[in-house]
Amino acid sequence: MDYFNKWPETITIPDEEASTVAELIRSWISCYGVPMILHSGQGTNFNSALFTELCKLLVILKTRTTALHPESDGMVERFNRTILNHLSLFVSRNQTDWDIHLPLFLLAYSSAEHEVTGLTPAEMLFG
Repeated sequence: MDYFNKWPETITIPDEEASTVAELIRSWISCYGVPMILHSGQGTNFNSALFTELCKLLVILKTRTTALHPESDGMVERFNRTILNHLSLFVSRNQTDWDIHLPLFLLAYSSAEHEVTGLTPAEMLFG
């Protein structure tokens, strides 16, 4: 989630290994460029030697949330709650198809005016 333009990015992944997360960050960078700051949770995948080295090589300032304190990343936590609330209306009873509905949710979210900026995240990012 970009704190400036409120652009959300979600990616479904098969596991949370550091190598998987680092590869996804690499592909994200190829689309959007190298971020100056990366704020993440306390997960071992974000605090691994591999991820630390990736941030060091790309000169990314790495910050992280306070342990057991979700408020330290309030915008992302709020966005996660919004995702859960909206997807719960569409997923099947056994909840195995949530990943199919996620791209459409992102389209709707990115196209809706954000109350803080007064513009859509898409307008903020792409003009």
